[in-house]
Amino acid sequence: MDPFRGQGGIQMLLTAEQDAQQVVSTARNMKMARLKQAKDEAEREVAHYRAHLEAEYQKKVSESSAGSYTQRLEEETNVKIDNLKESSARVSKDVVNMLLQYVTSPRT
Repeated sequence: MDPFRGQGGIQMLLTAEQDAQQVVSTARNMKMARLKQAKDEAEREVAHYRAHLEAEYQKKVSESSAGSYTQRLEEETNVKIDNLKESSARVSKDVVNMLLQYVTSPRT
């Protein structure tokens, strides 16, 4: 066996190991860069979605402000009043007849 040949094999192994470390290091750096890019993209999407939801919320809040709430209550109240007027108009004749009957009938 040639001692220089053994040294050359070790040297080749060392350079191969260094090359492998560089490949792994490069791959790790690329992976970290991609993870950072994905995180940045996700943060942008979340910010966009949050802004969209906030805009919808503000729109709903402005639609259901005090003015529209009061208007809705007034409309509901008017509908209920109309219903009461209709029902009282239907039974008022019967109530008047019943009262007249009680007043004019003799008690025994």
